[in-house]
Amino acid sequence: MRTAICCWLAIAGFLPAAGLTFEKELVEIHAPPDAKMVVADFKFENKTDKPVNIVKFDKVCSCIAVQVSNGKLNYAPGESGQIRATFDMGNFSGLVDKTVVLWLDKDPVDKPSLTLTVRVHIPVLVVMSEKTLKWSLDGSPETRKIDITMAHSKPIKIVATSCTSDNFSVEVHPLEEGKHYELWVTPAAVKEPGLAIIRIETDCDIARHKTLQAFAVIRRDPPRIP
Repeated sequence: MRTAICCWLAIAGFLPAAGLTFEKELVEIHAPPDAKMVVADFKFENKTDKPVNIVKFDKVCSCIAVQVSNGKLNYAPGESGQIRATFDMGNFSGLVDKTVVLWLDKDPVDKPSLTLTVRVHIPVLVVMSEKTLKWSLDGSPETRKIDITMAHSKPIKIVATSCTSDNFSVEVHPLEEGKHYELWVTPAAVKEPGLAIIRIETDCDIARHKTLQAFAVIRRDPPRIP
């Protein structure tokens, strides 16, 4: 049997799923900045007068582990159980959704009885005003800027930057050291289409906030629709 899970969300309520009644269909978690994993529990009960079997539950995302009441998949009338989903947060930040898909007795392959979801709020400690800077092909190669603010309880400094293209120069301008910066990006020329990745390194003590990426794009403007 495959075990699994794939995405997450946030809402409460009682939901009958082909014989199992779930206390919550969606769970919302506000994780601390340094959390490495979070756990969401979905409690259920068989409120029918017949046994109910969990046939399978599907996993798509490798960052998720799932366990059903210590492996118990068959529930007699009146029995309760729990699906526990553990999310390895890795380098995720911001709002992240992960989901558990559940098949019970006689569910068609393409129609599981229920999708359980958890929504994880992971604090963003390095806030960028935008992540993609754009220039028009054959336009003006002026400097464009990204505003970067730190939302941590302690200062976070930008310690290095790099760019995958020699056509772009990247400069860091501190407005308030450890708290507020501007990133200035200037193309040498805009005669050819191009895409560059800008890497921003910080001294943040939490791994997922140490490195950020931005993009510099030179492209032809889309045609105007009359």
